[in-house]
Amino acid sequence: MILDPFHRRAGVLLHPTSLPAGTLADGERWLDFLQAAGLTLWQMLPLGIPQDDLSPYQSLSAFAVNPALLGEAPGEPDPHDPGFRAFCQAQAHWLDDYALFAALKAHHRQQPWYRWPQPLRDRHPEALTQFQATAAADLLNLRWAQYRIHQRWQALRRRAREQGLVLFGDMPLFVAHDSADVWACPRRFLLDDQGQPLWVAGVPPDYFSETGQRWGNPHYDWDFHAAEGFRWWIERVDYLLEWFDLVRIDHFRGLEAVWMIPAASPTAADGHWQPVPGAALLETLRGHLGHLPLVAEDLGTITPEVRALKARFGLPGMAILQFAFDHFDDNPNKPKNIGPDTVVYTGTHDNDTTRGWFESLDPGMQAHVRHELGIGPDDDVVQAMIRTAFHTRANLAVIPLQDYLGLGSEARMNVPGVAAGNWRWRFAWSQLPADLAPRIHQQVEDAERSPTP
Repeated sequence: MILDPFHRRAGVLLHPTSLPAGTLADGERWLDFLQAAGLTLWQMLPLGIPQDDLSPYQSLSAFAVNPALLGEAPGEPDPHDPGFRAFCQAQAHWLDDYALFAALKAHHRQQPWYRWPQPLRDRHPEALTQFQATAAADLLNLRWAQYRIHQRWQALRRRAREQGLVLFGDMPLFVAHDSADVWACPRRFLLDDQGQPLWVAGVPPDYFSETGQRWGNPHYDWDFHAAEGFRWWIERVDYLLEWFDLVRIDHFRGLEAVWMIPAASPTAADGHWQPVPGAALLETLRGHLGHLPLVAEDLGTITPEVRALKARFGLPGMAILQFAFDHFDDNPNKPKNIGPDTVVYTGTHDNDTTRGWFESLDPGMQAHVRHELGIGPDDDVVQAMIRTAFHTRANLAVIPLQDYLGLGSEARMNVPGVAAGNWRWRFAWSQLPADLAPRIHQQVEDAERSPTP
């Protein structure tokens, strides 16, 4: 089946770790539920191997997928397996460095690479060769685990495609400092001779934070990326498209200009904007792929230059209904302002659930929300928000599972700026009542978001 990911669809936002088992052991049952509900798009967060805080946006590799998602042990490696050999050959450009990085981290008690002995930190060939000789079994196991999760996902993707389901992934713009990508090629990043960032990423002070957000990711050396023809980006997007039909670019703003924070600065307040060659990158990707199955995360303060970049490459943006209830008529999140080239959400993984959000509002604001939604005091606000999202002109309407279930703040996935307790929510199959799938299916039909293109 040939899928058009931008066909008028309804979908769900749910990370695989939020499945009842927290793994792909529930994958087929989940796809069957989506099909029964008439939902033809499954969006998720990045699938990388998270660091200690479990954030999918700070992972050990821009390529490697968390093998814990398998839901079972990868099994005994078979180095002669033809599929495994073909996988290793095709993915050698990232797989070899990732395996070596992960084995070295384990050997050094998970210390970050910039604290390893200098010959290993700086990738001296003789030091790496010596380590490889002693860690051959570990390196084989690490490659095998990546092969097995890739195999498992491809089987799930084939089934999704047979059922007419689009898989929608997520690409963080920046990578973690302690990652295989930075260690493998520090020239691609703005680092000093000790492997430390000269500048780090974040966003400037705004209405929500007087000091801004200091994320700490190293910035790219864009001149170097351009000089090598954006090779790393092409390889990265190519691999993502082996997993997904559609990919969201997180912090799309950063493809026009990035907020450069001096590494020594404890907050984001001292940064400055630096233009980046995002247009050249997207032109290169379009030339390579022939099309751009990408969505721009364009939330927050977006400049005319960013809007122009998005428009130049025909990339859909995002709208969040929870942001729609101010008194500014040109608010792009208001239903009347949402066009077809948009993915509309009630909220995302960074927002409270819609019930939690509504219950946090003061009575006056609650009354305003009800008035804008056209519902009375006894009507269900969450259902009204879902219905409103479905009936917008946006080609894609994506609702977090928590909202389909009407859950409160206890089911929130992430609270930005809070280090502990995030990314842990899971649902139980018992939380899906028997009438849920047919009820959603009816909503999909009523909004003419047909389950088949």
